[in-house]
Amino acid sequence: MIPASFDYVRPQSLEDALAQLGEHGDDARVLAGGHSLLPVMKARLADPGVLVDIAGIDGLSGISESEDGITIGAMTTHAEIEASASVQGRCRSLAEAAAAIGDVQVRNRGTLGGSLAHADPAADYPAVILAANAEITVAGADGERVIAADDFFTGTYETALGAGEIITSVRIRASAARGSSAYLKAAQQASGFAVCGVAARIALDADGAVERIRVGVTGVAESAYRATSVEDALTGAAPSAESIRKAAATAGEGVDALDDFYAGADFRRHLAGVYAARAIGKAWIRAAGE
Repeated sequence: MIPASFDYVRPQSLEDALAQLGEHGDDARVLAGGHSLLPVMKARLADPGVLVDIAGIDGLSGISESEDGITIGAMTTHAEIEASASVQGRCRSLAEAAAAIGDVQVRNRGTLGGSLAHADPAADYPAVILAANAEITVAGADGERVIAADDFFTGTYETALGAGEIITSVRIRASAARGSSAYLKAAQQASGFAVCGVAARIALDADGAVERIRVGVTGVAESAYRATSVEDALTGAAPSAESIRKAAATAGEGVDALDDFYAGADFRRHLAGVYAARAIGKAWIRAAGE
């Protein structure tokens, strides 16, 4: 289908982009890579009067590394994240999620910030962002603020972004000295979206017990969530294949799971347990080996 008519602006600075959003209010939408917004517009599920294209703004893309983590610009593409040695070294689950998104064309145009702002319940990044306890920096008319990952996803296609705000970067702390992460998913064969995706991030103490663990789940419920029951069961324990399997089995319990033509609610809850065990096991092996 063809989208409804709209005006197009391409600001050259963040200040100009925010001004455009302020001027046009609810009639304006931010255009990043376009792979989330444009299909919705073509289906006439959204009809903004003005698109504010932020692709030409300097400083919104790129990956910088510091001693304690990485900062990723919102306009950084999935392909750039997948290929980044910094990301692979500091947060392997993020590189794995980027590599699992769509196809080559999507990965070369789609962006981290655009995906997070769209908050598709079957997107890959939300699980990783939650597991990594990331910090999302946004800019608006009143200046910058930082939103914790746990507070960012509020519902289906809903986030804590305020009116006229733009994601500018995402900050992720590096894995612990004896720590690592992993992301695995069961994908829809046609689209590549997650029927269930699980990210696990684990840190081990000197004796090999779990010092910290966070588990993010996407594709199962109306928005991504943390499997806190799994985290609680494993924290402080010496992991084993059996203890991980037993704890992971609760990843889908009590969840109001999606139920559609592709997968039923019970199946999604089952997948949450299966993929939680696989992702945690993979992260544990990496942490113990690294």
